Amino acid sequence: MKNTNDKSTVLVVDDTPENIDVLVGILKDDYKVKVALNGEKALQIVVTAKEPPDLILLDIMMPGMDGYEVCRRLKESAFSRKIPVIFVTAKGETEDEAKGFKLGAVDYITKPVSPAIVKARVKTQLDLYDQNRVLENMVKERTRDLALTQDVTLRSLASLAETRDNETGGHIMRTQRYVQILAEQLMAHPSFRDFLDEQMVDDLYKSAPLHDIGKVGVADKILLKPGKLDNDEFDEMKKHTVYGRDAILRAEESFSEASGSDAFAFLKIARELAYSHHEKWDGTGYPEGTSGVNIPLPGRLMAIADVYDALISKRVYKPPFSHSKAADIIGEGKGKHFDPDIVDAFEASEQLFLHVALELSDNDEQREALRG
Repeated sequence: MKNTNDKSTVLVVDDTPENIDVLVGILKDDYKVKVALNGEKALQIVVTAKEPPDLILLDIMMPGMDGYEVCRRLKESAFSRKIPVIFVTAKGETEDEAKGFKLGAVDYITKPVSPAIVKARVKTQLDLYDQNRVLENMVKERTRDLALTQDVTLRSLASLAETRDNETGGHIMRTQRYVQILAEQLMAHPSFRDFLDEQMVDDLYKSAPLHDIGKVGVADKILLKPGKLDNDEFDEMKKHTVYGRDAILRAEESFSEASGSDAFAFLKIARELAYSHHEKWDGTGYPEGTSGVNIPLPGRLMAIADVYDALISKRVYKPPFSHSKAADIIGEGKGKHFDPDIVDAFEASEQLFLHVALELSDNDEQREALRG
């Protein structure tokens, strides 16, 4: 949006100098006016100007590229499609005017022009254009606020789980980055490209911290036990996947009822992450024993991220493993524990995993172990 003291810029396009002189004379006191004697020059001005024009007055009947073609090209480009175009022409037939509006023009003035009408219509369209830009900025700001709210909410919930678990905040941040790396690696893969776009990768990144949120429902004597769990305790621990799914499902339902929008659609991904990240490709995982591609993709991605991080982290029953040893174990799980295609993506991005692990390591012991 322009400052109140800045004049808007109007580009006048006409192959007849006399017509340009008339329009410049009408507008020059109120606006900055640029001129072009043909369509090619007009497009060049729009593309190369430090600040593109705020409105274009466009003749139709010009040699070479006519006004209709100029308008069509302007509306095809993301850079210029929002600039309002007013046709100023001697072509006064109804079908000519209809064609202009169909191409995206906002108004149509026939020659010879009336100075009062030109001024009024230019002002009206510039006011509308300015209002639209204000609204777009408000939407962008609101979108940024919403994204920040989502991120803070997710981080807070993930931190809640962290306070009840022996695992560290580093685990949450590392697994979040691992999932992002894998998803980006797979975006061009034929089996995943219909699902993984930039928005989906962003939603996966946002949602990953909630994969263990269900642990808040597990009893302390099990969650914090300083040793290996027995069978009954492990059965209880497995329920964290169900607790997590149910908690996120309730949040989904609440947001849906309150807003009626899909602004929190990423919670579906969080639910799938929480519920299915312990499933195994061969069907021997939990909670349902789902196998193969029946396991939701978010769960398949998190499975590798979670296991890799567990391997490189110290536990009461084991020291931290080196990156090399962890990578070998992931490779051995290909087609058994893990989706083979995602293992391939892991192996193609091993160095990125190592970089994240070192950057976000918990302590010197873990860093030394990573390097082997």
